[in-house]
Amino acid sequence: MQDETLKQLGFDEKEITVYTTLLQHGVLSSTEIAKLTRINRTTVYGVVRELIKKEVVVEDFGSPIRKFSALSPNSLENILQKEEKKLEKKKLYTLRAIRELNVFTQESKYSVPKIVFMEEEGIESHLYRQAPLWNKSMKERGVDYWGFQDVSFVEMYEKWIDWYWTEEKTSEDIELKLLSNEKTDKIRKKNYDNRQIRFWGKTEEFTATTWVMGDYIVMIMTQKRPYSIVEIHDAVLAHNMRGVFKGIWESFVVPE
Repeated sequence: MQDETLKQLGFDEKEITVYTTLLQHGVLSSTEIAKLTRINRTTVYGVVRELIKKEVVVEDFGSPIRKFSALSPNSLENILQKEEKKLEKKKLYTLRAIRELNVFTQESKYSVPKIVFMEEEGIESHLYRQAPLWNKSMKERGVDYWGFQDVSFVEMYEKWIDWYWTEEKTSEDIELKLLSNEKTDKIRKKNYDNRQIRFWGKTEEFTATTWVMGDYIVMIMTQKRPYSIVEIHDAVLAHNMRGVFKGIWESFVVPE
């Protein structure tokens, strides 16, 4: 049972044998380990080095003869912490690679819409990752940021909204014209110079935030769980949706 558990943590059979032997017998020399485990002494040295790297075995420097001892089984948490650090670093590199490689796809001509869908756990990271790409597309097109915003999105992602308008450098000079299903004072939360909000009284049945940003259309459902986001990358569809929002916006004037 314990052998299978340790194998799942990355131990091979010899490492398991040496580690459990040290746990049972305390401080041992390589010769003593070899006798107890019936593993060649030269091999024992290599196994011990690997266990020291895993931070579950230490060398006893107080002895004139090289001896080794096993740390408490609680030290196995060191393996978990190392894996977590590796995973976190890999996650950062993955997000960076996606962001950098998307530069190439921006220049492509899409014959069919490119659609991305993800559920709640991926929404926030997608918002942060894609914001520079959406902004780049708007600036290349020379168009504003149009859309309809459900107030539930503001309640859930106010931190991202604040980051977008105060920290994301590519958001400079972006002009947003937003329709809302709530009065301006409820959805605004904070005032940003480049964001205009108008209440449209005919939106009671709207159930999702919808943005048109350059060649992108994004819909975010946050009224009930599971939340989800759909991103459509299509210049033709975005052009027509932008025309709809612009027409509604210009059809009435509401005091800011």
